[in-house]
Parts: sequence; C-alpha cells; structure tokens
Amino acid sequence: MKTPFTEHARISTPLICGPMFPCSNPELVAAVSEAGGLGMVQPMTLTSVHGFEFRAGLQRVQELTDRPIGMNVLLEHAFQRYQKRMDEWIDVALDQGIRFFLTALGHPRMVVDRIHEAGGIVYHDVTGLGFARKAVDAGVDGLVCVNDRAAGHAGRRTRERLLEELGPLGLPLVCAGGIGSAAEFRATIDMGYAGVQMGTRFIATEECDAHPEYKAALVAATSDRIVLTEKLTGVPVSVLRTPSIDRLGLKATGIERWLLKNPRTKKWMRGWYLGRSMKRLPTGAVGGSPYKHIWQAGKSVDGITAIVPAAEVVRDCAAALAATR
Repeated sequence: MKTPFTEHARISTPLICGPMFPCSNPELVAAVSEAGGLGMVQPMTLTSVHGFEFRAGLQRVQELTDRPIGMNVLLEHAFQRYQKRMDEWIDVALDQGIRFFLTALGHPRMVVDRIHEAGGIVYHDVTGLGFARKAVDAGVDGLVCVNDRAAGHAGRRTRERLLEELGPLGLPLVCAGGIGSAAEFRATIDMGYAGVQMGTRFIATEECDAHPEYKAALVAATSDRIVLTEKLTGVPVSVLRTPSIDRLGLKATGIERWLLKNPRTKKWMRGWYLGRSMKRLPTGAVGGSPYKHIWQAGKSVDGITAIVPAAEVVRDCAAALAATR
C-alpha cells in the first residue's frame, strides 16, 4: 500500500518502529527495515547504551540491512553541548545516506532547512494543534501524532481527535500510540492516517535486547496496568505499574510541583528527578535496560500476546492491509 508517508520514507509498509531509549538496538532497527517498515535509530541508545561511536553504530545497522532507516532527532536548544553533538550526528547520518528524520521536543526549524538541502525528509512529533502549526510553519514534511495511549511522554488527545484537528493542515499524519496488533494497525490506516508508529509492540520481539522480564511483563499486561508518573522526569511518562513505580509515586507534590512550573528551575528539577530515580531504585543495565522494573509501555499492551520476530509484526500488518477492504 502506498501512502504519502511510504513515499517519503521509501518503504513498502506504512509502519515505523518508534525510536526508544533504551530499546532501539541495531538488530531491532535493521529487522524492521529489512521487513519493509522503517526502523528508527535513537542516537543516545546507540551511543550511551550500546557503546557505539555514532558513525560505527549506523554502519552496524547498515551491515544488517540495505533498506532505508531513519534517525530520531531530539531538539533541546537550552543545552548547547547536547545540541552541538546532535548537529554533528545529523551530519554523520546524512553522510551515511539517511534521509528520513523524526524530530521531537524543540522547534524543528533548527534542522529542517539543512536536512531539506541534503534531500532529506522531516516529520515532527506533536500532541496537539498548537505544536503542529509551529511544525508546519517550520517546513516539516509530515507529523507523528502522539495520542493518549502512547508509551513514554504520551499526549492527551485521542487518535480520532488528533486526526480531526490536524487533518486540515494538509500534511501526512502518522498515528503513534495504542496500536499493538495488525487489526488495530489496519483500522488506524482505514481512519485516514498515512502511517502508524509502534513502540511497545516492538519491545516484545526477539530482536529487541530488552530484559526478558520486561518482555514477559508486556505480554502479560493489560492496559489498566498502564499509569502515568511525573516522578521519573518531571513530565508524565506512561509506564507499566510495578512495585518500583508504586514506591516512586505518580504525582509531584508541594515544592517539587512549584519548581517544575518555574521556567528558571524546571529543567534542573527534571534532571534531579531522573538522577534520583536511577539511584533509589534497583538498577542493572542487563539487556539494554537502564533500571530494573521501570518499564515504559503504552496501552497497546492489550494487543501483545507473544514475543515474536520483528519481521512477523511487519508482515502481519502488511497482510492486514492486503486483505479485502
């Protein structure tokens, strides 16, 4: 099936393996692309978790597949050293032939022009109309619509409402959040989305190097076990409820909440939250997981019934689209 998104990404199935820290290991990224979807490189995962020099990490993925891959670009202009490194990584990615970029957090105008000059495509993560309009003004080519069923930093709107609000902007829309099966994938495309991004579903695959306990927990989980906690990063994060999360808590309180709202202190407070979380809770970087029993997950867990090869997820979605409409 061809959509504006598949044309932009040069792929056959309109499916992105969402970039995940720390779960986007090279083998998973390559397996999704090799099967006809779009594997996304997450630079911090590639370098900090798996220890690659960035170019060498990209080359490792490209040894495993010669099909298109994409790169996740987290924009954070307030941290100049980080942004300088991200700018260098973009140059390396372009030099390695990557032409699809998914930006998030900061204003995409920071990178759109230079990626376009190299013949690249930019899609931007959005959670509502205000962010989407800014991205359109910046010249992005498409939008990834993060809804209220997504893992990580979830949005607040349903996929239906996002489609209604953002459709008139005239850009290809990719749905992100709550999709864990081929049937849900097909239903989302039938709604009018040009593509789908799955994250949690791809953690429960053979190629993902997440801890086996993490994968098993996703298979066993139901969506009513997914909660939002502010205590990891200061921003609500969608996670699987575990005893570790119960100890950590869900809501910022008192002076913490005030510091998170203050423009001068919110970034410091978010960093403090993350550092405290990693110190207080059981740790261990086994299987690419930075801390034990803190497992990001979206409400797509209802559609995850087994740990399967990543290619099987892609093929099942392609078959669902090929079925009689």
